[in-house]
Amino acid sequence: MENKIYGCIDLKSFYASVECAERGLDPFKTNLVVADPSRGSGGICLAISPAMKNLGIKNRCRLFEIPKNVKYITALPRMKKYMEYSANIYSIYLKYMSKEDIYIYSIDECFFDFTPYLSSYGKTPREFAVMLMEVVMKNTGVCATAGIGTNLFLAKVALDITAKHISDNIGFLDENEFKKTIWHHRPITDIWNIGKGIAKRLEKYGVQDLYGVAHMDESILYKEFGANAEFLIDHSKGYEPCTIKEIHDYKPKTESISNGQILFNDYNFDEALIVLYEMVDQLVLELTQRKSKTNSISLYVRYSKECTASTGGTRKLNFRSSSYRKILSEFEKLYRETTKKNYPIRQINVGLNHIEEDEFQQLDCIARCHSSRIQPVIKINIILSDPLCKMIVFISTFQQYCQFIIMGRNHHKTILSLHIIQNRFGCRNSLFRVSSFQDLINNADRQLLF
Repeated sequence: MENKIYGCIDLKSFYASVECAERGLDPFKTNLVVADPSRGSGGICLAISPAMKNLGIKNRCRLFEIPKNVKYITALPRMKKYMEYSANIYSIYLKYMSKEDIYIYSIDECFFDFTPYLSSYGKTPREFAVMLMEVVMKNTGVCATAGIGTNLFLAKVALDITAKHISDNIGFLDENEFKKTIWHHRPITDIWNIGKGIAKRLEKYGVQDLYGVAHMDESILYKEFGANAEFLIDHSKGYEPCTIKEIHDYKPKTESISNGQILFNDYNFDEALIVLYEMVDQLVLELTQRKSKTNSISLYVRYSKECTASTGGTRKLNFRSSSYRKILSEFEKLYRETTKKNYPIRQINVGLNHIEEDEFQQLDCIARCHSSRIQPVIKINIILSDPLCKMIVFISTFQQYCQFIIMGRNHHKTILSLHIIQNRFGCRNSLFRVSSFQDLINNADRQLLF
């Protein structure tokens, strides 16, 4: 079995770094806070620049917790802008890797399977991570940190803990190094997926680190945590069997989609109902785009300053539909039945549950798959005669003809026609997709023809 190498890259102080980049400022030299001062001194800082972290100020602090002697720039949150930057950075990753080897964990964090690319690029895991981090910095001005590990869990822990103590901000963990450096690390809540609740339950047995978990009686762990004990046992030993491919391949029997808004001001009953209409409209649009239907809705309403308990609930419908009129009607009924009229509303969440694809669409998909006889993806490395033109080509069998032309700096054309690949690899009617080039090849120097 091939030894796997995974990476996890996090965009450092992402929101604050974006705001600094937009202003042409260095986030390591500029004190900047992403927050809404209109919410008062108790408003939460969504992000602070690395320069402020170096002053000992904690991320996600409240405005009044920032020392009075610290001068800083306040930037209003711009989620659309941050999503644009995130999408741009993801597109940068796609120039070097296939999307099948990338898993987007959050707006500022991605997991990668480095394994297929190290030999192709002729780089060590650390060098490959540096290459990705540098190209992101060059194109966006956003700095990154990275963790590298022999499984997804170790890569994440290397990012969260080890990278903070390394000069180049890149941590590495295999199972042996994990036992040396992480087994006795405290607090245990620094470990991925171990929160205060789990830590408190472990403390009952005198366990305060992963070394203690690894040496506990497993029967006690299963009694305390049920099926979730398996994750704790594996992670305490540095094991993680799940791969990025398995994450991509996972398809739940049913799905849910949701939409939530924290309102900028207190809304009364009727004003919040209008917001509800808009949110349901967005949900149903997504539902129809998926060609799916639902038979369950959920509603959550939180009131201003916790003046009363939140309301809402989940309701099973006596029909399965994607009709906006029907679904909106049920949401309105649930809202009017559960929402308190005389209290100011500050947050609304809506959801559609038990989403299933329309059976007619399912049959159509099955028919198409059988007719096309889709074969597994084949990865091959092709090194052209021109040393500048080194790349990875991914072949997927579809009923489509194509060829591509790669042009080097000297404009010496190399044509890889379809029949050459067919003769060598037995792939008929293949669609070719170039995943990446060496940095030495300019965008202007290549053409991709379909």
